[in-house]
Amino acid sequence: PAPTIADGSQYFNTVLYTGDDGTSNAITGVNFQSDLVWIKNRTGANNHTLVDSIRGGSLYLESNNTAADQSAAVVASFDSDGFTIGTSSIQVNSSSHSYVAWCWKAGGSAASNTDGTITSSVSANTTSGFSIVSYTGSGTASDTVGHGLSTIPSLIIARNRTEASSWCVTHESLSADKVLRLEGTNAEGDIADGELDSPPNNSSTFGFNNGTSGTPLKAVNASSIPYIAYCWSEVEGFSKFGSYTGNGSADGPFVYTGFRPAFVLIKRTDSTGNWILIDSQRDTFNVCDAILTPDDPQAEVTADTWDLLSNGFKLRSTSPNRNASGGTYIYAAYAEHPFQGDDGVTQARAR
Repeated sequence: PAPTIADGSQYFNTVLYTGDDGTSNAITGVNFQSDLVWIKNRTGANNHTLVDSIRGGSLYLESNNTAADQSAAVVASFDSDGFTIGTSSIQVNSSSHSYVAWCWKAGGSAASNTDGTITSSVSANTTSGFSIVSYTGSGTASDTVGHGLSTIPSLIIARNRTEASSWCVTHESLSADKVLRLEGTNAEGDIADGELDSPPNNSSTFGFNNGTSGTPLKAVNASSIPYIAYCWSEVEGFSKFGSYTGNGSADGPFVYTGFRPAFVLIKRTDSTGNWILIDSQRDTFNVCDAILTPDDPQAEVTADTWDLLSNGFKLRSTSPNRNASGGTYIYAAYAEHPFQGDDGVTQARAR
């Protein structure tokens, strides 16, 4: 059948830009107002910077550490065709440095959501399966928060905004009651200060599990603490979440997604290993070898990794971070082009 989303760039897009050090820098060509913008300096060892339209462009979080919300003029505005970098040069706008920004479209202004026992503010796009959720913790593990997607999320990334705390990641392919840390190389496991229910299991809400430390639920639901959560559900032809088993060979496994990927994020779950991120804008032909690591501020590195194909991706590396023999990996992928065209017949081409 014809895909629900014929052009993935209307809901997710990657843009490249060059910093100009201290002046407003309008980044266009995104094709939509960017509700979540994740920026990384490709040429410098600067932290990954995440801003969203719910918290506002002057507050940012960093995927590679546990720091709370920080304030700087990162994004001056979220625009109809992208966003404008503010006057701050911290991490996002240093002169002559090359940057990448991964952008998602949510639902614009947040609306109150009372699906859970905790009222949340949600910007949701049910067409593309993405929502941004802001809520204040209750300190009670049995409470729930509405995510606004109307389908069970495949991936949720959440964290405490005002205290140093781990990012908590739950994914449909993780073991029961196990989570990952976005800032860490840890295998799947427990977070001592509380975690999300895992895997996600409800089409309206997500919930919590107590931690084992003296500050239970600090990471995801401490009393009176503000939190942010990014939630994605799978949309056929546009997004895919799953797992694969490595074979330890340069002729690695092929992973079917049903579209030509624009973005792929992976993480080993049975052992330690970096998060690995590639996209089709930094790598315009195969083999894709421009690697960034969300848990590490290092600049972009080159390592033969994988091919992006018309209907999935194929591993081309023996690295244990990506393809150890018998290793277990989760992934999240977003489409550049659905395998089946908008007429239901035309197929995507390989690169």
